[in-house]
Amino acid sequence: MRNVNDITREQWLQECFPEWGRWLIEDIEECEVRPGSFTAWWLGCTGIWIKSEGGCNVCIDLYSGISKTTHYKWPEGHRGQNFQLGRIAGSNGIHMNPRNIPHVIDPFQIKNIDVFMATHDHADHMDMYSTAAILKLPGVPFVGPKFSADKWKNWGVPEERIIEVKPGDVLHFKDVEIVVLDSFDRTALVTAPPLGSIIGRFPGDMDERAVNYLIKTPGGSFYHSGDSHFSDYTLRHGKMYAIDVAIAAFGENPKGISDKITASDVLRMADNLGCKVMIPVHYDIWPTFYTDPNEIKLLYDYKKEMMEYKFNLYIWAVGGKFTYPDDAGRKKYSYPRGFDDAMENEPNIPFKSFL
Repeated sequence: MRNVNDITREQWLQECFPEWGRWLIEDIEECEVRPGSFTAWWLGCTGIWIKSEGGCNVCIDLYSGISKTTHYKWPEGHRGQNFQLGRIAGSNGIHMNPRNIPHVIDPFQIKNIDVFMATHDHADHMDMYSTAAILKLPGVPFVGPKFSADKWKNWGVPEERIIEVKPGDVLHFKDVEIVVLDSFDRTALVTAPPLGSIIGRFPGDMDERAVNYLIKTPGGSFYHSGDSHFSDYTLRHGKMYAIDVAIAAFGENPKGISDKITASDVLRMADNLGCKVMIPVHYDIWPTFYTDPNEIKLLYDYKKEMMEYKFNLYIWAVGGKFTYPDDAGRKKYSYPRGFDDAMENEPNIPFKSFL
C-alpha cells in the first residue's frame, strides 16, 4: 500500500498525464478496418488519425503542446502586435486561453504510423513534443507546407525526413493517396513573420503557409481543411474530387475577430464540397472560441428541406471513433457505455431487493 506522504508532483504528472494514457492508442492499434471502409479518431482541435483497410496510419495536426498556463507568462508570439489574433483585432490584451480538453493520446507511445502531417505551422497544429516523439520512429516522414517544413528543420528534424508540399502534389503511402489542396486560412497570412507592423504590406504566399488535404482510401475519402475559412473555391474542390467526409474549423468568434467558421458557413462549405458527412471541429480546444456545435444542427434542421442538403451533419466527441460508411448516417457520437455483459452473472450483492 502506497503512502500519500511519499507522493510527489513529478509522480503525479508521470502517472496521471496524458489523461487518457494508452487507451486510445490501444484502440487504434487493435482496430481492424474492414474492406470498403476507413476509420478515423478525433484527437482534439483539428487533430485527426485515419486508418485504412490496408493498415495505413495517417496522423494530421496532432497537438500535444503547451497552452496558456498563467496570466503572466505567455509563449513567444502569443500576445500583442505580433500575435495573429492581436493583429486582426488591434488588441494587446491577455485573454483566457488555457487548453480546454484533455490530451487523449500520448505521442511517445505511438509505434505504428506511416505519415505525420501538418496543415500549417500554428502551435495548436504542430508542436515540439509530438515532433520529438515521431522523430524517434525510424523513417516516418513529416509532411507539410514550407512554413511547417522550415519549423521542423529548425527544431532538428533531418531534412531527409521532411516532405515539403504545395497544392497539386500527390503522395502515396501503402493503400492511401494524399492529394494536397489549396488552403483558405486567411489568418495564416497575417501570422508572423514578418514581425512588427504589416499595415499596407503585401501578404505572403498562402501555398507556403498552409494547405488542405484529401485523404483517399479504398473505403472512402476524408477532406481535412485545417483552419481554412469559408471560401467559394471549396465548390471547385467539390467538383474536382469525390469527398465522403469533411471537417470544418468551427467556433464562436470573439468581438472584432473572424477566425473560425460560423454555423452558416459550415453548412455552405459542406454544400460546396458535395461531401456526404460534415463534421465540425476546433470549437473544443480554446475557451476563446468555445461554443456548442448543436447551433449548427439547429440551423441544419431549419434549412435542410429548403436547401435540399444532400449531406449529413455529425457531431463528434474528442477521442471518439468514426467509421465510414458505417457511421455516415449517425447524428452524434456517444462514448461506449460498456457493461454489455451486465446480468450474465448473478450480481454480487446481499439481496436482489438492492436492485
